[in-house]
Amino acid sequence: MPQLPEVYKLNMQKLLGEHYAEYEASFGDKRVFGLRRNRLKISQEAFEELLPFHVKKIPWIDNGYYYEEDDRPAKNPLYYAGLYYLQEPSAMTPANRLPIEPGDKVLDLCAAPGGKSTELGAKLGHEGLLVTNDISNSRAQALLKNIELFGIDNACILSEAPYKMVPVFPEYFDKVLIDAPCSGEGMFRKDTAVMKAWTPNSNAEYSKLQREILEQAVAMLKPGGLLMYSTCTFSPMENEASVDYILSKFPQMHTVAIDSYEGFRSAYPGVYDASKEAEFRNCVRIWPQHMQGEGHFLTMFRKDGSSATGFASASHASYDSSRELAKHPEFTEFMEQINGRFRSKHYYLRQDKVYCVPDELCDISGLRILRPGLFVGECKKNRFEPSQAFAMALKADEFDNSISFGLDDDRVIRYLKGETIDLTSEENLQDGLCLICVEGHPLGFGKAKDISIKNKYLSGWRWQ
Repeated sequence: MPQLPEVYKLNMQKLLGEHYAEYEASFGDKRVFGLRRNRLKISQEAFEELLPFHVKKIPWIDNGYYYEEDDRPAKNPLYYAGLYYLQEPSAMTPANRLPIEPGDKVLDLCAAPGGKSTELGAKLGHEGLLVTNDISNSRAQALLKNIELFGIDNACILSEAPYKMVPVFPEYFDKVLIDAPCSGEGMFRKDTAVMKAWTPNSNAEYSKLQREILEQAVAMLKPGGLLMYSTCTFSPMENEASVDYILSKFPQMHTVAIDSYEGFRSAYPGVYDASKEAEFRNCVRIWPQHMQGEGHFLTMFRKDGSSATGFASASHASYDSSRELAKHPEFTEFMEQINGRFRSKHYYLRQDKVYCVPDELCDISGLRILRPGLFVGECKKNRFEPSQAFAMALKADEFDNSISFGLDDDRVIRYLKGETIDLTSEENLQDGLCLICVEGHPLGFGKAKDISIKNKYLSGWRWQ
């Protein structure tokens, strides 16, 4: 059992009282591991039939599962196909409980590495807009990869300070999620490095930052919209006190109930007066001594009002590249191989790179943009080179020339390692660009010639 900082122990003893011993004893429990099914790509029934290892349902997450550490799900081709995301079980709760409707405009403000954004994007179901942001460019690169791996085709990915986003998105979003930077006390059991980085000043330092981010999020939320605030810490200063700050500063903000589960616990009453009890009754605490997870805090707010004008959609005035793309017949030729929804999308040409831009996206010039939409590929001399991200956004039947291998076919791993793939005489594949799949789920592109496939799997994603 790790040696907890003495000041932290005193804080927790005050918070939990006679129940502190149960919390401390939880450090001796076996750690649990979780994965979350990508509801955008596969149904629950098909997922459970396809998985080659045993899982157990997480009872409060409809698409969440516990797995055994020895199963090593990150070393499975189904992970490379974007069929699931590895995530600590209690951390799945905020995005799961934020009600997303197809067509919503959704913001994940502190998003890296993407655990919550991938669920929000999947719940949108290819409709509406996800703006996902992280101020750290290095962390945002991990966010970018996970959004692309999940096949989310209606996301704009930014790496910007939240205050710079407010003038671009005033009262713009239907739903906002803030999984705020915090002191990480709920990670002590999982990661002792987080515990060693904790200081007695951590709670106050993070609390100040959280309140700034919350204020900026309120400014970007439509009247009538929902804001989910969460942390992976236990400090009342970072949790209930931050909620109290928003309720006091913004009278149009009120908490709303979160779908309950028997293991959820209520807010800590020591930081608010009795007049606000009804508001704080909607806060949720997840404790490791009560549930199989590391711990989390979450509160959902609604902003009073029935509508907001915000900024209008771009109507693609800012992203209309039809004339420029007409000069690239190689792109038109490539699109002739595509079936279904991507035939009617809007495409934007930026420095020879083609993006599929969500209809709802406004003018975001001036912000630090990693992706204005789905990166489709690059126009090169006399050819169009489709991207790995576009391969992951496709379904197998949306590309004319595709081939699927079974999970136990050794060519799947060879493809993921970047090797050339040999075909059998019975496998019918046309020469030229082809989509490689495992169990009917795309992995990436290749180029077929006779009885072999030249590998085009993205080098930075390869099996190590």
